Amino acid sequence: MATAHKLNDAAEAARAEIESYLEATSRKSLLRFITCGSVDDGKSTLIGRLLYDSKMLFEDQLDALASDSKRSGTQGEKLDLALLVDGLAAEREQGITIDVAYRFFTTDKRKFIVADTPGHEQYTRNMVTGASTADLAVILIDARKGVLTQTRRHSFLVHLLGIRNIVLAVNKMDLVGFDQGRFDAIVADYAAFAREVGLQSFTAIPVSGLDGDNVTSRSDAMPWYDGPALLEHLETVPVEAASYAEEPFRMAVQWVNRPNQNFRGYAGRIASGRVRVGDAISVLPAGRASHVARIVTFDGDLDEAVAGQSVTLTLADEVDCSRGDIIASAAAEPEPVSRLQATLVWMSDEAMVPHRSYWLKIGSQTVTAAIGGMGPIVDVNTMEQRRGLTLALNDIGQVDIDLDRRIPAVRYADNRRLGGFILIDKVTHATVAAGLVQAFPKSVLKASDAEDEKGSIQWIAGSGRRAHAARAAERLAALGRPAFVLDEAAIADLASDLGEEAQAERIRRAREVAKLMARAGVHVLVTLEASDEQAQPGRRIDAGSNDDEGADEWVI
Repeated sequence: MATAHKLNDAAEAARAEIESYLEATSRKSLLRFITCGSVDDGKSTLIGRLLYDSKMLFEDQLDALASDSKRSGTQGEKLDLALLVDGLAAEREQGITIDVAYRFFTTDKRKFIVADTPGHEQYTRNMVTGASTADLAVILIDARKGVLTQTRRHSFLVHLLGIRNIVLAVNKMDLVGFDQGRFDAIVADYAAFAREVGLQSFTAIPVSGLDGDNVTSRSDAMPWYDGPALLEHLETVPVEAASYAEEPFRMAVQWVNRPNQNFRGYAGRIASGRVRVGDAISVLPAGRASHVARIVTFDGDLDEAVAGQSVTLTLADEVDCSRGDIIASAAAEPEPVSRLQATLVWMSDEAMVPHRSYWLKIGSQTVTAAIGGMGPIVDVNTMEQRRGLTLALNDIGQVDIDLDRRIPAVRYADNRRLGGFILIDKVTHATVAAGLVQAFPKSVLKASDAEDEKGSIQWIAGSGRRAHAARAAERLAALGRPAFVLDEAAIADLASDLGEEAQAERIRRAREVAKLMARAGVHVLVTLEASDEQAQPGRRIDAGSNDDEGADEWVI
Protein backbone atom coordinates (compact mmCIF):
# COMPACT_ATOMS: atom_id res chain seq x y z
CA MET A 1 0.00 0.00 0.00
CA ALA A 2 2.82 2.36 0.93
CA THR A 3 4.48 1.60 -2.40
CA ALA A 4 1.27 2.51 -4.26
CA HIS A 5 1.06 5.82 -2.38
CA LYS A 6 4.67 6.60 -3.28
CA LEU A 7 4.01 5.86 -6.95
CA ASN A 8 0.94 8.10 -6.92
CA ASP A 9 2.89 10.88 -5.22
CA ALA A 10 5.68 10.55 -7.80
CA ALA A 11 3.15 10.63 -10.66
CA GLU A 12 1.49 13.73 -9.20
CA ALA A 13 4.85 15.42 -8.77
CA ALA A 14 5.82 14.61 -12.36
CA ARG A 15 2.47 15.86 -13.63
CA ALA A 16 2.82 19.08 -11.67
CA GLU A 17 6.35 19.57 -12.98
CA ILE A 18 5.21 19.09 -16.58
CA GLU A 19 2.27 21.47 -16.15
CA SER A 20 4.56 24.05 -14.56
CA TYR A 21 7.00 23.71 -17.47
CA LEU A 22 4.25 24.04 -20.08
CA GLU A 23 2.79 27.06 -18.33
CA ALA A 24 6.19 28.75 -18.13
CA THR A 25 6.86 27.96 -21.81
CA SER A 26 3.51 29.40 -22.87
CA ARG A 27 4.42 32.72 -21.24
CA LYS A 28 7.68 33.04 -23.18
CA SER A 29 7.76 35.31 -26.20
CA LEU A 30 8.27 33.74 -29.63
CA LEU A 31 10.87 34.88 -32.16
CA ARG A 32 10.69 33.64 -35.73
CA PHE A 33 13.94 34.07 -37.66
CA ILE A 34 15.65 32.83 -40.79
CA THR A 35 19.21 32.13 -41.81
CA CYS A 36 20.13 33.18 -45.33
CA GLY A 37 23.14 34.01 -47.47
CA SER A 38 25.19 32.48 -50.24
CA VAL A 39 25.96 28.84 -50.94
CA ASP A 40 28.24 27.10 -48.41
CA ASP A 41 28.25 29.96 -45.91
CA GLY A 42 27.33 27.49 -43.15
CA LYS A 43 23.66 28.21 -42.52
CA SER A 44 22.61 24.63 -41.75
CA THR A 45 25.65 24.05 -39.55
CA LEU A 46 24.91 27.19 -37.54
CA ILE A 47 21.32 26.06 -36.87
CA GLY A 48 22.57 22.59 -35.96
CA ARG A 49 24.95 24.20 -33.47
CA LEU A 50 22.09 26.21 -31.90
CA LEU A 51 20.00 23.04 -31.54
CA TYR A 52 22.91 21.01 -30.19
CA ASP A 53 24.12 23.58 -27.66
CA SER A 54 20.60 24.44 -26.46
CA LYS A 55 20.13 20.74 -25.50
CA MET A 56 17.10 20.39 -27.79
CA LEU A 57 18.10 16.97 -29.14
CA PHE A 58 16.94 13.57 -27.87
CA GLU A 59 19.32 10.67 -27.38
CA ASP A 60 18.08 8.84 -30.47
CA GLN A 61 18.65 12.00 -32.54
CA LEU A 62 22.20 12.28 -31.22
CA ASP A 63 22.84 8.61 -32.03
CA ALA A 64 21.45 9.06 -35.56
CA LEU A 65 23.55 12.22 -36.01
CA ALA A 66 26.71 10.41 -34.96
CA SER A 67 25.94 7.56 -37.34
CA ASP A 68 25.10 9.87 -40.26
CA SER A 69 28.19 12.02 -39.64
CA LYS A 70 30.43 8.94 -39.70
CA ARG A 71 28.79 7.75 -42.92
CA SER A 72 29.12 11.10 -44.72
CA GLY A 73 32.65 11.77 -43.45
CA THR A 74 32.47 15.48 -44.27
CA GLN A 75 33.74 16.59 -40.85
CA GLY A 76 36.17 13.79 -40.03
CA GLU A 77 35.62 12.63 -36.47
CA LYS A 78 33.39 15.61 -35.62
CA LEU A 79 29.61 15.70 -35.80
CA ASP A 80 28.23 17.14 -39.04
CA LEU A 81 25.63 19.42 -37.44
CA ALA A 82 24.18 20.40 -40.85
CA LEU A 83 22.62 16.93 -41.05
CA LEU A 84 20.22 17.95 -38.27
CA VAL A 85 18.53 20.30 -40.73
CA ASP A 86 19.20 18.94 -44.22
CA GLY A 87 16.86 15.95 -44.28
CA LEU A 88 16.21 15.44 -48.01
CA ALA A 89 18.26 12.78 -49.77
CA ALA A 90 19.23 15.24 -52.51
CA GLU A 91 20.41 17.72 -49.87
CA ARG A 92 22.66 15.17 -48.24
CA GLU A 93 24.03 13.90 -51.55
CA GLN A 94 24.91 17.39 -52.81
CA GLY A 95 25.80 18.94 -49.46
CA ILE A 96 23.38 21.82 -50.02
CA THR A 97 20.03 23.04 -48.72
CA ILE A 98 17.15 22.88 -51.23
CA ASP A 99 13.92 23.28 -49.32
CA VAL A 100 13.09 25.43 -46.31
CA ALA A 101 13.56 23.52 -43.04
CA TYR A 102 11.80 24.77 -39.90
CA ARG A 103 13.08 23.87 -36.44
CA PHE A 104 11.82 24.76 -32.96
CA PHE A 105 13.96 25.26 -29.88
CA THR A 106 13.63 27.09 -26.59
CA THR A 107 15.82 28.61 -23.90
CA ASP A 108 15.03 29.91 -20.45
CA LYS A 109 14.19 33.33 -21.92
CA ARG A 110 12.44 32.78 -25.26
CA LYS A 111 10.97 30.32 -27.77
CA PHE A 112 12.33 30.22 -31.33
CA ILE A 113 11.21 28.97 -34.73
CA VAL A 114 14.10 29.08 -37.18
CA ALA A 115 13.87 28.59 -40.94
CA ASP A 116 16.96 27.36 -42.77
CA THR A 117 16.73 28.70 -46.33
CA PRO A 118 18.69 27.68 -49.46
CA GLY A 119 21.62 29.69 -50.75
CA HIS A 120 21.45 28.74 -54.44
CA GLU A 121 20.03 31.38 -56.76
CA GLN A 122 17.55 28.94 -58.34
CA TYR A 123 16.01 28.34 -54.90
CA THR A 124 15.52 32.02 -54.10
CA ARG A 125 11.75 31.39 -54.17
CA ASN A 126 12.17 29.10 -51.15
CA MET A 127 14.08 31.81 -49.30
CA VAL A 128 11.20 34.25 -49.89
CA THR A 129 8.79 31.69 -48.44
CA GLY A 130 10.84 31.35 -45.27
CA ALA A 131 11.30 35.11 -44.86
CA SER A 132 7.62 35.97 -45.27
CA THR A 133 6.79 35.18 -41.63
CA ALA A 134 10.14 36.03 -39.99
CA ASP A 135 10.77 38.77 -37.42
CA LEU A 136 14.56 38.63 -37.76
CA ALA A 137 17.09 37.53 -40.38
CA VAL A 138 20.56 36.11 -39.75
CA ILE A 139 22.59 36.80 -42.90
CA LEU A 140 25.68 34.62 -43.01
CA ILE A 141 28.91 35.53 -44.78
CA ASP A 142 31.88 33.20 -45.24
CA ALA A 143 34.84 35.09 -43.73
CA ARG A 144 37.06 33.80 -46.55
CA LYS A 145 34.79 35.00 -49.39
CA GLY A 146 33.20 38.21 -48.11
CA VAL A 147 30.05 39.77 -49.52
CA LEU A 148 28.81 37.83 -52.58
CA THR A 149 26.02 38.33 -55.11
CA GLN A 150 23.59 36.04 -53.30
CA THR A 151 24.37 37.84 -50.03
CA ARG A 152 23.21 41.06 -51.69
CA ARG A 153 20.16 39.39 -53.20
CA HIS A 154 19.00 37.93 -49.88
CA SER A 155 19.67 41.18 -48.03
CA PHE A 156 17.61 43.12 -50.56
CA LEU A 157 14.75 40.61 -50.27
CA VAL A 158 14.89 40.73 -46.47
CA HIS A 159 14.59 44.51 -46.59
CA LEU A 160 11.83 44.30 -49.21
CA LEU A 161 9.85 41.87 -47.04
CA GLY A 162 9.90 44.31 -44.14
CA ILE A 163 12.31 42.52 -41.79
CA ARG A 164 14.04 45.24 -39.79
CA ASN A 165 16.06 43.13 -37.31
CA ILE A 166 19.19 42.05 -39.19
CA VAL A 167 22.13 40.07 -37.83
CA LEU A 168 25.27 39.90 -39.97
CA ALA A 169 26.98 36.68 -38.88
CA VAL A 170 30.51 36.51 -40.29
CA ASN A 171 31.01 32.76 -40.16
CA LYS A 172 34.05 30.46 -40.39
CA MET A 173 36.24 32.90 -38.48
CA ASP A 174 38.36 29.91 -37.46
CA LEU A 175 39.45 29.55 -41.11
CA VAL A 176 40.91 33.09 -41.18
CA GLY A 177 42.66 32.81 -37.84
CA PHE A 178 39.98 34.84 -36.01
CA ASP A 179 41.43 37.92 -37.70
CA GLN A 180 39.76 41.15 -36.55
CA GLY A 181 40.95 43.02 -39.63
CA ARG A 182 39.15 40.59 -41.92
CA PHE A 183 35.96 40.90 -39.87
CA ASP A 184 36.10 44.72 -39.90
CA ALA A 185 36.67 44.81 -43.68
CA ILE A 186 33.63 42.58 -44.35
CA VAL A 187 31.44 44.66 -42.03
CA ALA A 188 32.52 47.88 -43.77
CA ASP A 189 31.84 46.36 -47.21
CA TYR A 190 28.39 45.17 -46.15
CA ALA A 191 27.58 48.52 -44.50
CA ALA A 192 28.21 50.31 -47.80
CA PHE A 193 25.82 47.97 -49.57
CA ALA A 194 23.25 48.26 -46.77
CA ARG A 195 23.11 52.02 -47.25
CA GLU A 196 22.34 51.54 -50.94
CA VAL A 197 19.33 49.29 -50.32
CA GLY A 198 18.01 51.21 -47.33
CA LEU A 199 18.95 48.86 -44.48
CA GLN A 200 19.11 51.27 -41.59
CA SER A 201 20.97 49.11 -39.09
CA PHE A 202 22.34 45.63 -38.46
CA THR A 203 24.22 43.79 -35.71
CA ALA A 204 27.53 42.21 -36.79
CA ILE A 205 28.77 39.13 -34.90
CA PRO A 206 31.90 37.06 -35.73
CA VAL A 207 31.11 33.34 -35.31
CA SER A 208 32.29 29.83 -36.05
CA GLY A 209 29.27 27.57 -36.44
CA LEU A 210 31.39 24.44 -36.63
CA ASP A 211 33.15 24.96 -33.30
CA GLY A 212 30.49 27.10 -31.60
CA ASP A 213 32.53 30.30 -31.15
CA ASN A 214 30.22 33.21 -30.28
CA VAL A 215 27.14 31.11 -31.11
CA THR A 216 25.62 30.32 -27.72
CA SER A 217 28.38 31.87 -25.56
CA ARG A 218 31.26 34.29 -25.91
CA SER A 219 34.47 32.87 -27.37
CA ASP A 220 37.93 33.26 -25.87
CA ALA A 221 39.37 33.00 -29.38
CA MET A 222 38.17 36.53 -30.23
CA PRO A 223 38.93 38.76 -27.22
CA TRP A 224 38.74 41.82 -29.48
CA TYR A 225 34.96 41.32 -29.89
CA ASP A 226 32.99 42.78 -26.98
CA GLY A 227 29.43 42.31 -28.26
CA PRO A 228 26.87 39.58 -27.44
CA ALA A 229 26.97 36.00 -28.66
CA LEU A 230 24.40 35.18 -31.32
CA LEU A 231 22.00 33.40 -28.95
CA GLU A 232 22.28 36.22 -26.38
CA HIS A 233 21.24 38.69 -29.06
CA LEU A 234 18.36 36.49 -30.23
CA GLU A 235 17.09 36.20 -26.66
CA THR A 236 17.01 39.94 -26.05
CA VAL A 237 16.22 41.59 -29.38
CA PRO A 238 12.78 43.22 -29.27
CA VAL A 239 10.29 41.68 -31.67
CA GLU A 240 9.49 44.62 -33.88
CA ALA A 241 5.89 45.73 -33.21
CA ALA A 242 4.75 42.27 -34.22
CA SER A 243 1.47 42.62 -32.37
CA TYR A 244 0.25 45.64 -34.37
CA ALA A 245 -1.91 46.21 -31.31
CA GLU A 246 -2.13 49.96 -31.77
CA GLU A 247 -3.14 49.79 -35.44
CA PRO A 248 -6.80 49.88 -36.63
CA PHE A 249 -8.69 46.62 -36.10
CA ARG A 250 -8.55 44.19 -39.05
CA MET A 251 -9.46 40.50 -39.20
CA ALA A 252 -9.73 38.33 -42.31
CA VAL A 253 -12.55 35.80 -42.03
CA GLN A 254 -11.17 32.29 -42.47
CA TRP A 255 -14.25 30.28 -41.57
CA VAL A 256 -17.93 30.82 -40.88
CA ASN A 257 -18.55 28.85 -37.66
CA ARG A 258 -22.09 27.42 -37.78
CA PRO A 259 -22.29 24.41 -35.39
CA ASN A 260 -26.07 24.71 -34.98
CA GLN A 261 -29.01 26.91 -35.94
CA ASN A 262 -28.57 29.08 -32.85
CA PHE A 263 -24.96 30.13 -33.45
CA ARG A 264 -23.21 31.87 -36.34
CA GLY A 265 -19.69 33.20 -35.79
CA TYR A 266 -16.87 34.43 -37.99
CA ALA A 267 -13.51 32.88 -37.17
CA GLY A 268 -10.10 34.30 -37.97
CA ARG A 269 -6.82 35.61 -36.64
CA ILE A 270 -6.74 39.29 -35.73
CA ALA A 271 -4.20 40.89 -38.06
CA SER A 272 -3.99 44.26 -36.32
CA GLY A 273 -5.54 46.36 -33.59
CA ARG A 274 -7.89 45.28 -30.83
CA VAL A 275 -11.61 44.57 -30.67
CA ARG A 276 -14.04 44.82 -27.77
CA VAL A 277 -17.61 43.66 -27.27
CA GLY A 278 -19.92 46.41 -28.55
CA ASP A 279 -17.41 47.87 -31.05
CA ALA A 280 -18.84 49.15 -34.34
CA ILE A 281 -17.45 47.20 -37.30
CA SER A 282 -17.82 46.99 -41.08
CA VAL A 283 -17.80 43.83 -43.20
CA LEU A 284 -15.79 44.54 -46.34
CA PRO A 285 -15.89 44.80 -49.32
CA ALA A 286 -19.69 45.11 -49.09
CA GLY A 287 -19.46 47.71 -46.32
CA ARG A 288 -22.23 46.22 -44.17
CA ALA A 289 -22.28 47.68 -40.63
CA SER A 290 -22.89 45.94 -37.32
CA HIS A 291 -21.56 45.62 -33.76
CA VAL A 292 -19.57 42.88 -32.04
CA ALA A 293 -21.90 40.85 -29.84
CA ARG A 294 -19.45 38.24 -28.50
CA ILE A 295 -15.76 37.33 -28.72
CA VAL A 296 -15.68 33.54 -28.49
CA THR A 297 -12.60 31.37 -27.86
CA PHE A 298 -12.00 27.74 -26.90
CA ASP A 299 -11.37 28.82 -23.31
CA GLY A 300 -14.50 30.97 -23.07
CA ASP A 301 -15.73 34.44 -24.05
CA LEU A 302 -13.48 37.49 -23.88
CA ASP A 303 -14.27 41.15 -23.33
CA GLU A 304 -11.34 42.17 -25.55
CA ALA A 305 -9.00 40.53 -28.05
CA VAL A 306 -5.80 41.88 -29.63
CA ALA A 307 -3.66 41.29 -32.72
CA GLY A 308 -2.27 37.76 -32.93
CA GLN A 309 -5.21 36.07 -31.22
CA SER A 310 -7.46 33.64 -33.08
CA VAL A 311 -11.09 34.26 -32.15
CA THR A 312 -14.67 33.84 -33.36
CA LEU A 313 -16.75 37.02 -33.52
CA THR A 314 -20.53 37.01 -33.40
CA LEU A 315 -22.33 40.10 -34.67
CA ALA A 316 -25.43 41.87 -33.40
CA ASP A 317 -27.06 41.85 -36.86
CA GLU A 318 -27.69 39.24 -39.53
CA VAL A 319 -25.21 40.38 -42.18
CA ASP A 320 -23.80 38.64 -45.23
CA CYS A 321 -20.23 37.72 -44.29
CA SER A 322 -18.20 34.84 -45.71
CA ARG A 323 -14.67 33.50 -46.00
CA GLY A 324 -12.34 36.08 -47.53
CA ASP A 325 -14.21 39.11 -46.20
CA ILE A 326 -12.49 41.46 -43.79
CA ILE A 327 -14.07 42.62 -40.56
CA ALA A 328 -12.66 46.06 -39.77
CA SER A 329 -13.21 48.92 -37.36
CA ALA A 330 -16.00 51.13 -38.66
CA ALA A 331 -13.95 54.19 -37.77
CA ALA A 332 -10.99 53.24 -39.99
CA GLU A 333 -12.08 50.79 -42.66
CA PRO A 334 -9.83 50.23 -45.70
CA GLU A 335 -11.28 51.32 -49.03
CA PRO A 336 -12.06 48.43 -51.43
CA VAL A 337 -10.05 48.66 -54.66
CA SER A 338 -9.91 46.81 -57.97
CA ARG A 339 -6.33 47.74 -58.92
CA LEU A 340 -3.10 47.25 -57.00
CA GLN A 341 0.39 48.61 -57.50
CA ALA A 342 2.74 45.99 -56.16
CA THR A 343 6.29 44.70 -56.03
CA LEU A 344 6.52 41.21 -57.51
CA VAL A 345 9.22 38.63 -56.87
CA TRP A 346 8.88 36.24 -59.81
CA MET A 347 9.35 32.64 -58.66
CA SER A 348 8.58 30.56 -61.75
CA ASP A 349 10.83 29.20 -64.49
CA GLU A 350 8.17 30.31 -66.97
CA ALA A 351 8.31 34.07 -67.54
CA MET A 352 5.43 36.35 -66.63
CA VAL A 353 2.84 36.87 -69.36
CA PRO A 354 1.34 40.39 -69.34
CA HIS A 355 -2.48 40.48 -69.30
CA ARG A 356 -2.64 36.73 -68.64
CA SER A 357 -5.21 35.65 -66.05
CA TYR A 358 -3.79 34.41 -62.71
CA TRP A 359 -5.28 33.60 -59.33
CA LEU A 360 -4.29 36.18 -56.71
CA LYS A 361 -4.50 34.92 -53.12
CA ILE A 362 -4.35 37.66 -50.49
CA GLY A 363 -5.21 36.82 -46.90
CA SER A 364 -8.03 34.29 -47.03
CA GLN A 365 -9.54 35.47 -50.31
CA THR A 366 -8.73 34.44 -53.88
CA VAL A 367 -9.57 36.59 -56.92
CA THR A 368 -8.77 36.60 -60.61
CA ALA A 369 -6.01 39.05 -61.55
CA ALA A 370 -4.05 40.20 -64.59
CA ILE A 371 -0.83 42.20 -64.75
CA GLY A 372 -1.83 45.32 -66.64
CA GLY A 373 1.40 47.31 -66.70
CA MET A 374 5.11 47.05 -65.98
CA GLY A 375 7.24 49.51 -64.06
CA PRO A 376 10.98 49.32 -63.37
CA ILE A 377 12.78 46.03 -62.73
CA VAL A 378 15.49 46.07 -60.05
CA ASP A 379 18.87 44.50 -60.73
CA VAL A 380 19.79 43.28 -57.25
CA ASN A 381 23.45 42.97 -58.20
CA THR A 382 23.88 46.66 -59.03
CA MET A 383 20.67 48.14 -57.52
CA GLU A 384 20.05 49.76 -60.90
CA GLN A 385 16.58 49.90 -62.43
CA ARG A 386 15.84 48.83 -65.97
CA ARG A 387 12.78 48.66 -68.17
CA GLY A 388 11.20 45.51 -69.50
CA LEU A 389 8.01 43.92 -70.71
CA THR A 390 8.09 40.78 -68.56
CA LEU A 391 9.61 39.21 -65.46
CA ALA A 392 11.84 36.11 -65.49
CA LEU A 393 12.86 33.82 -62.63
CA ASN A 394 14.07 35.80 -59.57
CA ASP A 395 13.30 39.17 -61.19
CA ILE A 396 11.89 41.85 -58.90
CA GLY A 397 9.71 44.51 -60.49
CA GLN A 398 6.93 47.03 -60.00
CA VAL A 399 3.62 46.12 -61.63
CA ASP A 400 0.01 47.22 -61.85
CA ILE A 401 -2.47 44.40 -61.20
CA ASP A 402 -6.09 44.56 -62.31
CA LEU A 403 -8.59 42.49 -60.29
CA ASP A 404 -11.92 41.07 -61.40
CA ARG A 405 -13.66 42.61 -58.39
CA ARG A 406 -13.09 45.07 -55.59
CA ILE A 407 -11.33 43.84 -52.45
CA PRO A 408 -10.39 45.57 -49.19
CA ALA A 409 -6.62 45.85 -49.59
CA VAL A 410 -3.96 47.04 -47.14
CA ARG A 411 -0.45 48.22 -47.98
CA TYR A 412 2.32 45.81 -47.01
CA ALA A 413 4.13 48.62 -45.19
CA ASP A 414 1.08 49.01 -42.94
CA ASN A 415 0.44 45.32 -42.31
CA ARG A 416 2.63 42.41 -43.43
CA ARG A 417 -0.16 39.89 -42.77
CA LEU A 418 -2.74 41.53 -45.00
CA GLY A 419 -0.50 43.30 -47.51
CA GLY A 420 1.28 40.27 -48.93
CA PHE A 421 -0.08 37.97 -51.64
CA ILE A 422 0.85 35.22 -54.08
CA LEU A 423 0.04 34.69 -57.75
CA ILE A 424 -1.04 31.20 -58.82
CA ASP A 425 -1.03 29.79 -62.34
CA LYS A 426 -4.59 28.77 -63.20
CA VAL A 427 -3.48 25.79 -65.29
CA THR A 428 -0.70 24.23 -63.19
CA HIS A 429 -1.82 25.62 -59.80
CA ALA A 430 1.84 26.45 -59.12
CA THR A 431 2.77 29.58 -57.17
CA VAL A 432 4.52 31.79 -59.71
CA ALA A 433 5.14 34.99 -57.74
CA ALA A 434 5.06 36.58 -54.32
CA GLY A 435 3.84 40.17 -54.12
CA LEU A 436 3.75 43.11 -51.76
CA VAL A 437 0.97 45.70 -52.06
CA GLN A 438 2.57 49.15 -52.32
CA ALA A 439 -0.24 51.48 -53.39
CA PHE A 440 -3.64 51.71 -55.05
CA PRO A 441 -3.14 53.63 -58.31
CA LYS A 442 -5.92 55.17 -60.33
CA SER A 443 -3.81 55.10 -63.51
CA VAL A 444 -2.04 52.13 -65.04
CA LEU A 445 1.72 51.86 -65.31
CA LYS A 446 2.96 52.04 -68.89
CA ALA A 447 5.12 49.27 -70.18
CA SER A 448 7.84 51.88 -70.43
CA ASP A 449 8.25 55.60 -70.49
CA ALA A 450 11.00 55.19 -73.07
CA GLU A 451 10.06 55.84 -76.68
CA ASP A 452 11.92 52.81 -77.95
CA GLU A 453 9.85 50.33 -75.95
CA LYS A 454 6.45 51.16 -77.42
CA GLY A 455 4.81 48.83 -79.90
CA SER A 456 5.22 49.66 -83.58
CA ILE A 457 3.91 48.84 -87.06
CA GLN A 458 6.38 48.49 -89.93
CA TRP A 459 5.13 48.11 -93.51
CA ILE A 460 8.04 46.48 -95.34
CA ALA A 461 8.02 46.63 -99.13
CA GLY A 462 10.40 45.91 -101.98
CA SER A 463 12.50 42.93 -102.93
CA GLY A 464 13.73 40.80 -100.05
CA ARG A 465 11.04 42.09 -97.69
CA ARG A 466 10.52 38.67 -96.08
CA ALA A 467 14.23 38.26 -95.29
CA HIS A 468 14.37 41.86 -94.07
CA ALA A 469 11.41 41.26 -91.74
CA ALA A 470 12.96 38.05 -90.38
CA ARG A 471 16.25 39.85 -89.62
CA ALA A 472 14.40 42.73 -87.94
CA ALA A 473 12.39 40.28 -85.80
CA GLU A 474 15.60 38.56 -84.69
CA ARG A 475 17.20 41.89 -83.78
CA LEU A 476 14.19 42.97 -81.75
CA ALA A 477 14.06 39.60 -79.96
CA ALA A 478 17.75 39.99 -79.05
CA LEU A 479 16.87 43.34 -77.47
CA GLY A 480 14.14 41.67 -75.43
CA ARG A 481 11.27 43.20 -77.41
CA PRO A 482 8.38 41.08 -78.70
CA ALA A 483 8.09 41.07 -82.49
CA PHE A 484 5.75 39.41 -84.99
CA VAL A 485 5.92 39.05 -88.78
CA LEU A 486 2.45 39.62 -90.24
CA ASP A 487 2.45 38.01 -93.70
CA GLU A 488 0.00 36.20 -95.97
CA ALA A 489 0.31 32.99 -93.97
CA ALA A 490 -0.47 34.76 -90.70
CA ILE A 491 -3.79 36.13 -91.99
CA ALA A 492 -4.78 33.10 -94.08
CA ASP A 493 -7.57 32.03 -91.71
CA LEU A 494 -8.64 35.61 -91.07
CA ALA A 495 -9.14 36.22 -94.80
CA SER A 496 -10.34 32.77 -95.79
CA ASP A 497 -13.79 34.11 -96.78
CA LEU A 498 -12.33 36.65 -99.22
CA GLY A 499 -11.62 36.17 -102.89
CA GLU A 500 -8.40 37.15 -104.64
CA GLU A 501 -10.00 40.40 -105.80
CA ALA A 502 -10.72 41.63 -102.25
CA GLN A 503 -7.15 42.77 -101.58
CA ALA A 504 -8.26 46.04 -99.97
CA GLU A 505 -10.36 44.21 -97.37
CA ARG A 506 -7.48 41.81 -96.71
CA ILE A 507 -5.19 44.77 -96.00
CA ARG A 508 -7.81 46.43 -93.79
CA ARG A 509 -8.14 43.34 -91.62
CA ALA A 510 -4.37 42.96 -91.35
CA ARG A 511 -4.08 46.64 -90.40
CA GLU A 512 -6.61 46.26 -87.56
CA VAL A 513 -4.79 43.18 -86.26
CA ALA A 514 -1.49 45.08 -86.39
CA LYS A 515 -2.98 48.01 -84.46
CA LEU A 516 -4.23 45.73 -81.69
CA MET A 517 -0.88 43.97 -81.39
CA ALA A 518 1.03 47.26 -81.36
CA ARG A 519 -1.15 48.58 -78.52
CA ALA A 520 -0.12 45.52 -76.52
CA GLY A 521 3.56 46.43 -76.98
CA VAL A 522 4.39 44.14 -79.92
CA HIS A 523 6.54 45.27 -82.87
CA VAL A 524 4.54 44.19 -85.94
CA LEU A 525 6.43 43.70 -89.23
CA VAL A 526 3.91 43.63 -92.12
CA THR A 527 5.12 42.17 -95.43
CA LEU A 528 1.80 42.48 -97.34
CA GLU A 529 1.69 44.60 -100.50
CA ALA A 530 -0.02 47.89 -99.60
CA SER A 531 -0.26 51.42 -100.95
CA ASP A 532 1.01 54.43 -99.06
CA GLU A 533 -2.56 55.24 -98.02
CA GLN A 534 -3.18 51.69 -96.78
CA ALA A 535 0.11 51.59 -94.82
CA GLN A 536 -1.26 53.80 -92.06
CA PRO A 537 -0.71 53.90 -89.20
CA GLY A 538 2.90 52.81 -89.17
CA ARG A 539 6.15 53.42 -90.97
CA ARG A 540 6.92 52.31 -94.51
CA ILE A 541 10.35 50.78 -95.14
CA ASP A 542 11.79 49.80 -98.52
CA ALA A 543 13.72 46.59 -97.94
CA GLY A 544 15.36 46.90 -101.34
CA SER A 545 17.10 50.13 -100.35
CA ASN A 546 18.80 48.37 -97.40
CA ASP A 547 17.35 51.01 -95.12
CA ASP A 548 18.61 49.89 -91.71
CA GLU A 549 17.03 52.33 -89.30
CA GLY A 550 17.59 52.05 -85.56
CA ALA A 551 15.05 50.30 -83.39
CA ASP A 552 14.54 53.50 -81.43
CA GLU A 553 12.95 55.10 -84.52
CA TRP A 554 10.36 52.36 -84.91
CA VAL A 555 7.22 53.88 -83.44
CA ILE A 556 3.58 54.08 -84.48
